[in-house]
Amino acid sequence: MHYVVHRIAVEEWRELREITLEALRDSPGAFNLSYADTAAHPDAYWQQQAAAEAAGQRATLTARDASGNWVGTAGIEPVPDVPDTVCVRSVYVTPAHRGATGPAADLVRATIRHAQGHTDARWLTLGVNESNARALAFYRRLGFEDTGKVIPYVRNPSEKVLILGYPGFRSDPR
Repeated sequence: MHYVVHRIAVEEWRELREITLEALRDSPGAFNLSYADTAAHPDAYWQQQAAAEAAGQRATLTARDASGNWVGTAGIEPVPDVPDTVCVRSVYVTPAHRGATGPAADLVRATIRHAQGHTDARWLTLGVNESNARALAFYRRLGFEDTGKVIPYVRNPSEKVLILGYPGFRSDPR
């Protein structure tokens, strides 16, 4: 199947809300947000989120099927308190579009290109829950490597998040 990947538009806040809530229902342990807290946000919150994701260094990219339906998302944003670093975040693909021919790899590669073209960051990272072997294997296949850094998982500090880096993100450090 063919997918189209592009950056979210300001007016797509309803779609952003819908797929975010789906991701939190489908994969609650993969994200730092809870479904209940996120579902409680008013429309104004989602409008602000879409506006922020449509412009600036923070971005959400979407994958759409041939009918234009959103089937996946991935984001990129600067890492707070870590200079020269951006991270891939919130990668999600609907269950029906997962697998070898799904858009997940295209989404992650698009976030890498977006970060290279729209930020001055020298480093690209992402975090994966240590128990998510499938995600770890996926990111490693795309070229991400262990950095040796581990942080507590926000929603359950007894679990750990492994920080992976993308070598060669900037061959010309800025």
